[in-house]
Amino acid sequence: MDYFIIFITTVTGLYFHWWLYKRIQRWTDRDLALSLAGNDPAKRDYMLARLQDAKSQGIKRKALAAWLEQAAAAYRPTA
Repeated sequence: MDYFIIFITTVTGLYFHWWLYKRIQRWTDRDLALSLAGNDPAKRDYMLARLQDAKSQGIKRKALAAWLEQAAAAYRPTA
């Protein structure tokens, strides 16, 4: 029974750390996209949409910053 408790505690701790790591990755990716948008609300929406596009296309995290910078440079205001 002691081994079962240790196993469950270990698995729970590892899962929590993995979850926290992924959560922090999402936060930093979102912050990167928003920082490239500046204070323009339309560009912020555009950059968040581009971030979702990057995720759906499977852009790796190493290439994400450059991909988002290109998307920010391609932004054209509509009004």
